[in-house]
Amino acid sequence: MHTGRRNFIKKTTLAGGGLMLSFNWLTSCKMTPEEVNNLPKAWSQLNGYLKIADNGQVTILSPNPEGGQNVKTAMPMIVADELDVDWKDVIVEQAPLNTEVFTRQFIGGSQAIRHGWNGLRMAGATARHMLIEAAAATWEVPVNEITTQAGMLHHTSSNKSASYGEMASAAAHMNVPEEVPLKNIKDFKIIGTSKKNVEGLNIVTGKPLFGIDTYSEGMLTAMIVHPPAFGLKFKSVEDSEIRKMPGITDVFTLKVLNDDFERQHFDTCTFLEVVAIVGTSTWEVMNAKKAISIAWEPFESYTEQKRFYGRQTSETITIPSGLESSTDHWSEMAKSTSIKSTVVRKDGNPETAFKNAAKVVERTYTAPFLAHNCMEPMNFFADVRNGNAALAGPLQKAELTEHTLSHRLGIPLEKIDIQMTRLGGGYGRRSYAHWAIEAALISQKMNAPVKLVYSREDDMTGGIYRSAYQVSYKAALDADNKLTAVHVNAGGIPESPLYANRFPAGAVKNYLAESWSIDSNITIGSFRAPRSNFMASAEQSFLDEVAEAAGKDPIDFRMELLSQAKNNPVGENNDYDAERYAGVLQLVKEKSNWGNGDSGLKRGVSAYFCHNSYAAQVVDMRWERDKPVIDKVTCAIDCGIVINPDAASNLCEGGIVDGIGNALYGELPFKDGVPQKSNFDTYRMIRMGEAPKEINIHFVENSIDPTGLGEPTFPPIFAAVANAMYKATGKRYYKQPYLG
Repeated sequence: MHTGRRNFIKKTTLAGGGLMLSFNWLTSCKMTPEEVNNLPKAWSQLNGYLKIADNGQVTILSPNPEGGQNVKTAMPMIVADELDVDWKDVIVEQAPLNTEVFTRQFIGGSQAIRHGWNGLRMAGATARHMLIEAAAATWEVPVNEITTQAGMLHHTSSNKSASYGEMASAAAHMNVPEEVPLKNIKDFKIIGTSKKNVEGLNIVTGKPLFGIDTYSEGMLTAMIVHPPAFGLKFKSVEDSEIRKMPGITDVFTLKVLNDDFERQHFDTCTFLEVVAIVGTSTWEVMNAKKAISIAWEPFESYTEQKRFYGRQTSETITIPSGLESSTDHWSEMAKSTSIKSTVVRKDGNPETAFKNAAKVVERTYTAPFLAHNCMEPMNFFADVRNGNAALAGPLQKAELTEHTLSHRLGIPLEKIDIQMTRLGGGYGRRSYAHWAIEAALISQKMNAPVKLVYSREDDMTGGIYRSAYQVSYKAALDADNKLTAVHVNAGGIPESPLYANRFPAGAVKNYLAESWSIDSNITIGSFRAPRSNFMASAEQSFLDEVAEAAGKDPIDFRMELLSQAKNNPVGENNDYDAERYAGVLQLVKEKSNWGNGDSGLKRGVSAYFCHNSYAAQVVDMRWERDKPVIDKVTCAIDCGIVINPDAASNLCEGGIVDGIGNALYGELPFKDGVPQKSNFDTYRMIRMGEAPKEINIHFVENSIDPTGLGEPTFPPIFAAVANAMYKATGKRYYKQPYLG
């Protein structure tokens, strides 16, 4: 294939020799800010770079944060393959935040490789082409007679050879080609092979990588105290005694966001006014925090405007007053039939289909609030002095946070520098960076470098959570046990989980999808595979029960529906590819030996589409001492081309184990606005002995560009577990957590 390059690539000579190609990160790499300033205005959005040094080393400056998804290994693999360089000569560096240079400098939605794929390939291929041109000009031979292999250039007939490093400076003087040939997929040598994590050694040897590791000479330590309940706000503080405590430097109230600030979606902030305690060590500040006396008071209902990233219109969000309790939440959602629902999609005549049905299956599913519980608690370093702000810490969307910091600190964007550290867990939680703003404001007031650290209790009781959800499904079967209608009514506190255009939409002639929500002052936000994590569990549990009512095998039943969606789809907005969806079901059926399970094992199946990928899973379970024991999970996934198979399998395994833990144990209840769990002694997580004894990951082999992988294996495992538990106990599971 050939791809136009003029709009993406720009070259420059590095100091001391070598070649650097800069390109847009949506298509993908960078130049230094000084070099960008010397380029035409059209290049102001450049945001990544590929360097070839005179020693032949290739460097990718990666703008996206690393949160365990292994992009710092996968991205250079893509470049190295197109460049035709030896993998040992490729290194990668983390870029600082620079919105003048980079685009989409954040992680979320399993999009990093998907968005970077073409640009990374272009950069590698263009560099290789320019190196070939340099060699041809130097040796005075035709370009088409030059070949490359493992970072070397060869001209066979003249027996001449040179390393990439030897030709890098000469290549820097070549014109960037209008088009560049990219490798045929069958010719990949590095892509599709397993490579070790480039940071693996640093991780296992405890090298400073994470935000919590940040240290600066003269650095102070800060912690915050937020209201103990949702629905309360700051009233007053008595701090005279703790000011006398050893090591305490200052105590003051802090307003995180100004009232006149137009918030973006990720400017979600649970408590707008908190108390900051600053001291010389973590232990001293923690002791002062325990001793401080603060009065809180209820707040009145209010509304706030929010604009989602990239959208021109904002939405009005109502924040009600009051101290909410989970018992009241469930009572409210149980009355969902009286809540006004919005019809999001309607195909055919579902009312008539249900009226004429021979059999109707109707079930309701619920799930509670969940905490993210990142292994590394929230933390951030800030040094805001003399009109400049230098920050470092774990963020998922630093590019967006920088704008909020600029507004709140009163400092221009160009005076703010954010160094992005490795994330000790993210899952969406680190998209909402109010704690980074808190750190910066504390440093600005103290006129000193400060590291803000949240305790586990601070994080778990201060938001941001996965919503509480409820969905009711109804299915109509005719006299031949054919599915004729589906009605889904989904809602939650405070958001609805509905994806109206996903399966089984498009596979049934009569379909109705309705959505509703209930306002709450409990703050929610993105949680691994947002909304899909609940809808998959309910949808796939329900389809199993409908298959049983129809007297059909669960996989065969799904395959029939997908055949209908493929050959005679209903509607035009179905957001899945029925053939690829069926493909993962067929593969998991084959690899799990479905229908021939071992004696004593109970099996459950589930399949789901989200984040542009398809995943199907079979769980093999035993029931021992009133508890499930998962012997094996077989997973089939279609995520397009797999860059690094071992790393991809690890990512899938992590999603599966994470999902099992949340399905069986995850729950954060509230009483009078107070989270009833604040640490791991009460918030139940999956334990090592409860993880599956075996997980087998199977990738569909195809030539489709890579799609999402960090999230797609998480949602379907909930239902696969529930369906296996039904086979083991004879009981259907409608309420999460299943063992709660």
